Amino acid sequence: MTITIPALLERITTRRRIHGITAVLLPFRAEQPDWEVWEGHLLRCAIAGLDPAINMDTGFGPQLSPAQRREALRRARRVLGPDRALVAGALPFGAGDDLLHAYHSALRDILEVGAIPIVFQSPLFAAPGVDVPALYRRILADVPRALAFELSPLFAPFGRIYDLPTWERLLDIPQLVGAKHSSLDRLQELDRLELIARRRPGFRMYTGNDLAIDLVMWGSDYLLGLSTFHPEAFALRDRWWLEGDPRFYALNDALQALGMVAFRDPVPAYKHSAAVFLSLGGTPLEPHPDCPRRPVWEAELLRPIAAMIARAMAA
Repeated sequence: MTITIPALLERITTRRRIHGITAVLLPFRAEQPDWEVWEGHLLRCAIAGLDPAINMDTGFGPQLSPAQRREALRRARRVLGPDRALVAGALPFGAGDDLLHAYHSALRDILEVGAIPIVFQSPLFAAPGVDVPALYRRILADVPRALAFELSPLFAPFGRIYDLPTWERLLDIPQLVGAKHSSLDRLQELDRLELIARRRPGFRMYTGNDLAIDLVMWGSDYLLGLSTFHPEAFALRDRWWLEGDPRFYALNDALQALGMVAFRDPVPAYKHSAAVFLSLGGTPLEPHPDCPRRPVWEAELLRPIAAMIARAMAA
């Protein structure tokens, strides 16, 4: 199934409140998380108006130990206060060979701080013949509310994009209230939006397509790594869409220019681009030691795009 162009045009709805979630970059210093800088950036994202997501790919969740992921949860709740919305990746990595047990342990940690879990993929989801919806039901047996996650293998080797019939069955799982879709393929996402409209209105589609952030025009919300680069710009863009302000388009285009540069091959190096962008004019930040690196001239590539975004925000 592929949604048609006339159907797409019918879906465009200005004055819609976009739910923006940003995956928060975790910088490193001397091969350890720089918690102090991270806490400041976490608060910056929340003050801008975006809901923070921690222990995601952008926050090096798969590379962190279970203890470090728990530390991130503890610090985030302390910084944000008891009532602020918080999304957290539920990951099984580094907790032994029993991945199902590790998922349950991670989910308990997340629920203890009142965060919403998003079930990160792992080799369990890529196993031959696995029944993905049944696996979700086993993982979420004691969880009242969670988000699903499809991750392109471009981001991580264990990533998997489900076929449409499999994805449709996820809509039948009551605990799942939304899903992040990171195929970097807008047509696959639009097909999912069409299914939601027919099968389960109110289910949230969070685009993870940093190469097509205009998908919010067609009904997606977002959970992006790109928004950690400039949370204020994303929040302003979203407000202009809600208000029907035509300045939305220029700002969206400027942010998309940033996405096209930051998420070029190799895609995982976008986290180094994020660190460089957040360092412009300030103290240099570093990503996780295992993160692929951009060239030494990355700052000069990003600086004019930062100026373009600033001009669009000031228009």
